[in-house]
Amino acid sequence: MPVKEDEIIMPDDLKKCVEFHGHICPGLIYGYRVAREAIRLMDLTRAVDEEIVAVCENDSCAVDALQVLLGTAAGKGNLIIKDFGKNAYTVLSRSRRQTYRFSRKTHYDYQGRDKDTFERLEAAVAEGSASEADRKNLRRLKIDDLLARPFGEIFITRELPFEEPLYAPLAPSEACAVCGEMTMAAKMVKLKDGRSLCLPCSQKTSAD
Repeated sequence: MPVKEDEIIMPDDLKKCVEFHGHICPGLIYGYRVAREAIRLMDLTRAVDEEIVAVCENDSCAVDALQVLLGTAAGKGNLIIKDFGKNAYTVLSRSRRQTYRFSRKTHYDYQGRDKDTFERLEAAVAEGSASEADRKNLRRLKIDDLLARPFGEIFITRELPFEEPLYAPLAPSEACAVCGEMTMAAKMVKLKDGRSLCLPCSQKTSAD
């Protein structure tokens, strides 16, 4: 049961993230806070092309907030997913020539006013006795807390040496010699007999 939007006081930019993602959740808030901090540190405006690059070390809900606020997208080549399962995000600005990495601190520790309620609900979830209403209330408490807390209590921020990444590669497409489907030439496998195969067909050919 997702938390209803009208139960959370949200700024307009967070509403845009929720609209894109489909619902509000703690994971989205992590990405929202990271994007906002990157914007503040580097005085960023939303990327039109590849002027901002985000490297996300997971494929969680947080990534969607970075897409909305920073203008990063897989299709543009400025959103890179390295799914290590780590709550860490690196954002760089080509024009500012700056790079920051944001990594979540230790296990989440609720600091809101309803700490007793939070701990009771968290214990119920852990032991499997929580109702859907309990789970919903727990998410709402966590979201409220994550929005209110200083960024430094949630994430470690490190400025890294700027190393400009390559722009998204452009290459012509050609037909796979087996399936006939158009494939980016740079991603095809060349066989000894001169044929070019898409990766799925090359794997089937090597298995036969």
